Amino acid sequence: MGPKNYAAEHLDTLTTIARVMSDEQSRYDASVALNDEEMLRALDDFVLRTTLPTEDVPVRTTPEGLRYSGRLGGGILNDVARRITKYRSDFVDGFHTKCLASILFLFFACLAPSVTFGGLMASLTDGQIGVVEMLIATAMGGVVYALFSGQPLSMLGGTGPMLVLTVLVYQMCVDVFPDNYQELFLPVYGWVGLWTALFVFLMAIFETTNLIRYFTRFTDEIFAALISLIFISEAVKNLFGFLQSAWDEEDLVHHDQAFLSLILALGTFIVAMNLSRFRKSRYLRPKMREFLSDFGPSIAVISMTLLAFSFTDISSPSPAVALEALTVPDTFGPTLSGRSWFVNLWAVPTWTIFAAALPGLLVSVLVFLDQNITVRLVNSPDHKLKKGEAYHLDFFVCGFLIVVCSLFGFPWLVAATVRSLNHVRSLATSEEVVMPGGETKDKIIQVRETRITGLMIHVLIGCSLLLLPWLKMIPVSVLYGLFLFMGVVSIYGNQFFERLSLWWMDPTLYPATHYMRRVPVKRIHLFTLIQVVMLAVLWIVKESSLGIVFPLFIALLVPVRFLLPKIMPQKDVLALDMEEDPEGEETQWV
Repeated sequence: MGPKNYAAEHLDTLTTIARVMSDEQSRYDASVALNDEEMLRALDDFVLRTTLPTEDVPVRTTPEGLRYSGRLGGGILNDVARRITKYRSDFVDGFHTKCLASILFLFFACLAPSVTFGGLMASLTDGQIGVVEMLIATAMGGVVYALFSGQPLSMLGGTGPMLVLTVLVYQMCVDVFPDNYQELFLPVYGWVGLWTALFVFLMAIFETTNLIRYFTRFTDEIFAALISLIFISEAVKNLFGFLQSAWDEEDLVHHDQAFLSLILALGTFIVAMNLSRFRKSRYLRPKMREFLSDFGPSIAVISMTLLAFSFTDISSPSPAVALEALTVPDTFGPTLSGRSWFVNLWAVPTWTIFAAALPGLLVSVLVFLDQNITVRLVNSPDHKLKKGEAYHLDFFVCGFLIVVCSLFGFPWLVAATVRSLNHVRSLATSEEVVMPGGETKDKIIQVRETRITGLMIHVLIGCSLLLLPWLKMIPVSVLYGLFLFMGVVSIYGNQFFERLSLWWMDPTLYPATHYMRRVPVKRIHLFTLIQVVMLAVLWIVKESSLGIVFPLFIALLVPVRFLLPKIMPQKDVLALDMEEDPEGEETQWV
């Protein structure tokens, strides 16, 4: 194609093309380029990325969003300045079919835990806070967060740890005010929330969020594993609950309902898992494979709900009635009949207002950890996000929402780990890469960073309040199958589970990962064992009467991580605790 006698130049050109096509970001930019200008821009970006000086030794750098500004409120102002320039693109980038798939999937994925946690909260607080309050808080908080936060990929919602602390506040009211705790719980809850918000505001203004830089992969993996296991255990517990209820009953029809519920839950999980992997299939055209993979979870929920309606002979003409359905009220209104939406904060004794500061401090610690660790996981280098972090601004917005929720008796919301990670992955473009040992692994090459998905998801959740009778038609077993899917999917990419699988793997078949080539196997197992012990401690504390100090045990993961070099070499700890898997061994490692 070129002139003769220029073999060296042709080889240089081919080498450059090979380098460009071996870079996953360049391949993605080239695949979406619509004209010559966009293609040239992609090549220019590749040159800028690859000509920057590299370091021979991996150095842990502090992200820009976690550096002290040296002025009061400077972190928030820097976050606003950094993200305001991307605000328009946050909406423009959302007009894509991948975003539509993400909206449909995350609508069900956020609706299910909202209804579940709302139902649990109603049963554990005698109806003081329930499903309607959870749905309103999720819809309102999600819309505000999508519009005003700095990192819109994080998804707010009720979480297991926040549920635990809310129930503990209720139990304290029962112990302190045994005669009129039902009238005083919401006012006490409101004051605890206001104190929490005050502490959150102070932490955001004084940039204490920068302390999150001391959390590393070691702590992130334990926290993410805990949240994933909460989702999986909740799903499995209820699946076994179906069978247990059938075992306890003698009615044959009840057995049919229990087994149908089990089939629907497992069917939702299997269909969602297989369709989400359909992108790698050899069948159908690429666009159709992409469509089925993106819309897989939504297709699973809809198909299993329709399957439930096909069993019209199980106990009732309507399978949604025969099967256990979503527990939602028939009409819109507070779960506790007769209470006003606005909480009367002055109904409690004066001393209670100041005593609420102590539990408020503990709740603020949990909000700090839950919110910022989740945002840190969303901003992981593995996700290849480009628009920058906004830890302080996100934390400040979270505090504002806690104020609103406290005044109206709504559940407190924080960034939900599993939902946030699923949100990122639903907007990601990934490719399958072959590791040195021959194993294949999905690698994210680009994420469509947008506010539209979070905004529309929570608008739909708000609209669901107008369709409360229709929500009862969805079998709860289908949503437990979605719970299981979300928990299992969030495990992928967590190196802790990869190293845990080595415990029962043939040593001759260990994957050739970077840490396997640099760290002795015994030290890898020791590192993993310490994480397992820490995870077990967190789980036990969460389930015990010490649940109110659960946030402090999460914070203790940081000093545990800093003590690791006392029992194993520092270089081995760094290899296992890398922020991001090294891509170029010869340039990033000695």
